[in-house]
Amino acid sequence: MTNITLSVPEDIKKDMEKFPEINWSEVARAAIRRKVILLKEMDKLLSKSELTKEDSIILSKKLKQAVAKKYLNLKTL
Repeated sequence: MTNITLSVPEDIKKDMEKFPEINWSEVARAAIRRKVILLKEMDKLLSKSELTKEDSIILSKKLKQAVAKKYLNLKTL
């Protein structure tokens, strides 16, 4: 098994120390494993996509605008 070094902010480290029974290495391994699985699934889905990078940028901007509009409308209720 390969070793990696992980840096966490001091406040997180203090919180982690409150739970010495937790195997934090296993927590990190599980999180990395879940992320890798998700990324592989995304790659598989996107491999068949015909969207260009430019298309995705345009869609992203439209989505952000729609979400902002919805949020602003909710805020005024």
